[in-house]
Amino acid sequence: MKVPVSTPDITKADIKNVTACMKAGWVSGISRWVEDFESNFAKFIGTEYAVATGSGTTALHLACATLDIRPGDEVIMPTFTMIASANAVRYLGAKPVFVDSDPQTWCMDVNQIQDKITKKTVAIMPVHIYGHPCDMKPLIEMSEDASLWVIEDAAESHGADIEGMGRTGSIGDIGAFSLYANKIITTGEGGILTMHHKKDYERAKWLRAHAFGRHGRHYWHEEVGYGYRMSGLQAALGLGQLERIDYYIEKRRLAANVYMMELLDLMKKNLISFPAELEGFKNVYWMFSILIKDNIHIDRDDVMDHLKKKGIETRTFFYPLHIMLPYKTSEEFPVAEDIANRGMNLPSGNQLTIPQIKYVCKCIKELF
Repeated sequence: MKVPVSTPDITKADIKNVTACMKAGWVSGISRWVEDFESNFAKFIGTEYAVATGSGTTALHLACATLDIRPGDEVIMPTFTMIASANAVRYLGAKPVFVDSDPQTWCMDVNQIQDKITKKTVAIMPVHIYGHPCDMKPLIEMSEDASLWVIEDAAESHGADIEGMGRTGSIGDIGAFSLYANKIITTGEGGILTMHHKKDYERAKWLRAHAFGRHGRHYWHEEVGYGYRMSGLQAALGLGQLERIDYYIEKRRLAANVYMMELLDLMKKNLISFPAELEGFKNVYWMFSILIKDNIHIDRDDVMDHLKKKGIETRTFFYPLHIMLPYKTSEEFPVAEDIANRGMNLPSGNQLTIPQIKYVCKCIKELF
């Protein structure tokens, strides 16, 4: 059996939507499909506005630019995240400042944020890792006390929520989502910002299209902007995907439950550990991820090699940013380094079937 790590679910209805867009000729970023996708996505997340972009990275960069982050500014974020989080800050000449991970959720340890705040700090960027929300309540309180922006990197957490606070992407000042092919919904490539305030919405839309044409002057540019628009074709695909987002979320949660039932004996024997879902938090399990315990003779790479031979595709966890050349520091972040060394992502896509999950688990149990 071949089991890919993630495969998007492109339906006949999606193809019909994209074909209709092509036939209408509105294939660029100026399109009713884009406007409808933005409006529907904002409604789903629980914000007043949304601005679609060409990728998750451009969404993060545009979020930082919208809030006018500048050279010399500092943005606090987890070291355990995909490099796009830090790149979006560096593109503007600002500095990413890292904190370690919470050992339960693998999101940033909010207890370490306060010590990192300086006179140069302008924002905090929590990342909702692998679909579990970061602990936002104390983070929001700190941001308000210090007058800092909160930019949610919600790239992997479509539909995740915190009781009493709402869905990820609606809690901070701006949320940024990825719509890459392996995400819970996809536009192929693509990203989208979510926000509550009209001024942020209007600035993001303006910067997204090269800061184009204010005051009725068509080719007049008052600021450096970006070519970050989403095409009508991407949005047409996204509209169909968005209609099924609740189904896809529950499918991922079901897959996680099946994995945990099938691998329960290994967890009870203290050979592996499962991803968390803290009380009051909804994990959408973008990836079903496990940690291989460090008290046994089998390591993470052994498991991945074994599964590869069985036709099963997996992924390592993110490498912590502080050990990679563009962002290397002398600081030590032991939790992030530990989970990065021991963690692996199992197949988790929208087309994953229960027989495939059981096959993956059977192969893991065979090795142990």
